[in-house]
Amino acid sequence: MDSMKSRLFTAAIGIPLVVCVLLFGEQFHWIMYALVSVLNLIMIFELLSAKKLHNSIVFIPCAVFGILLPLSLPFKLGLISVYAFIIVMFLIMIINHKNVSYPDLCFAVLGSLIISFGMSSILMLPPAYENHFTFFFVICVGVPWCADAGAYFSGVFLGKHKLCPDVSPNKTVEGFLGGIAAGTISAFIVVFIYGFIYKNAQFNYLLILVIGLLLSVVSVLGDLSFSLIKRSCKIKDYGSIFPGHGGFLDRFDSVIFAAPIVFFIGKYFEIFTI
Repeated sequence: MDSMKSRLFTAAIGIPLVVCVLLFGEQFHWIMYALVSVLNLIMIFELLSAKKLHNSIVFIPCAVFGILLPLSLPFKLGLISVYAFIIVMFLIMIINHKNVSYPDLCFAVLGSLIISFGMSSILMLPPAYENHFTFFFVICVGVPWCADAGAYFSGVFLGKHKLCPDVSPNKTVEGFLGGIAAGTISAFIVVFIYGFIYKNAQFNYLLILVIGLLLSVVSVLGDLSFSLIKRSCKIKDYGSIFPGHGGFLDRFDSVIFAAPIVFFIGKYFEIFTI
């Protein structure tokens, strides 16, 4: 019950903050780019700290890449940023091969790429949707979070069958199904609220259903993947800033895996028109 109270307390503080960001971010897009850059920096630090690499020379280029990738998107320089980052990392390994091992380099590069690309997907909107940051941000962040909350409460009250005990002992099949239901419902709630604000919006409800289902399922994959990393590093949480949730990476691990799905679907299909 203490964990539940901590989660509710964190949500009570976090939700108003997210709403404030959205209100200003809709009018000033640079706020969203800056926010994602800061989140990338913090989560890369948390990830490398799990493997004691935050004091290593590899942290600097990882941090710079995490900050610059979102900021490079408006200038169509994302691929150049990725290439430059990889080149710099291998140069560091060659020059400091006695102190920087290949496994550590791979851990830092892959982790930084996954975090930065996943979070930057929130900003990589097709031209037709560039004026709808709020909708895509809430979908990318809100659905995985609601799926996580639904999975937690379903697991607490209904959980009997373990889902993946070797990776995350507390996750249950019942929690997984409850998370899918909560995430999918939350996608339609977002659509309803957005449609209420923008009266002329016409949504493809089949795609909304697909988005809700896919994000709910993939968010579990992200959660389990980063849980496996925590176990390999022998830590419980990536941080402690959020009571009941851990660090930023503990809170956004599902978003990192889920957000690119919204980008790809929005790129090739028409989610809504205004």
